[in-house]
Order: sequence, then structure tokens, then C-alpha cells
Amino acid sequence: MRAGGFFQDRQRSAVHDYYGNQYRTGRCPPGLSRKHNGCMPPGQVRYYSLGQRLAPTVIYHTVPAAMVVSLGVPPSGHRYVRVASDILLITIGTGLVVDAIQDLGGM
Repeated sequence: MRAGGFFQDRQRSAVHDYYGNQYRTGRCPPGLSRKHNGCMPPGQVRYYSLGQRLAPTVIYHTVPAAMVVSLGVPPSGHRYVRVASDILLITIGTGLVVDAIQDLGGM
């Protein structure tokens, strides 16, 4: 699977709708605290690069089951995770970043 080619517009819209509603009601996903800038992590640094492994120091969170239903079952050997305010598709075992939906609260 080539890097950056998995997520489609339908999936991006579903993710932004799900998380956008949380941001608008003042709830932040786990790992992000509500500040004067919404739920954005400090500096909004990208902790990953497409086609590269996640660094072992990157903290990621499980994507809620309801969101996985909207995204569809990940390909065999892959999983969805949330890093800061992005959803990633990564390979199991190696942590290679296959694709990303960025800025969950930005729509």
C-alpha cells in the first residue's frame, strides 16, 4: 500500500464530523487538554511522517469503536490510532505510517 493513498473523502468527512462535534462542545480527545486554542496540542508539531515509522516516544491512543465503524475495517496487518489531533493508519508491529487524516477539529 502506498503512503498517503488509503483514506478517502468519505472517511475524512466522518472523522471530522465525529471529532468536530466533540471539539465544538468543549470535550477534547484523551491526551489533549482544553486551552485558549481549543484542543490543539502545543505548537501543533507533527510527530510522524508518511512512509516512516512512528518514533518509540510517540504517544498514541486507540480510535473509538464508533469511529472504526465509520472508517471501515483496516486492512489486514494495520490499525487506526490517534496521535495528537490526527488519525493515522499504521502497520501493526513496525508502526509504519501509511496514511493520515489531519487536524480533527479543523472542519
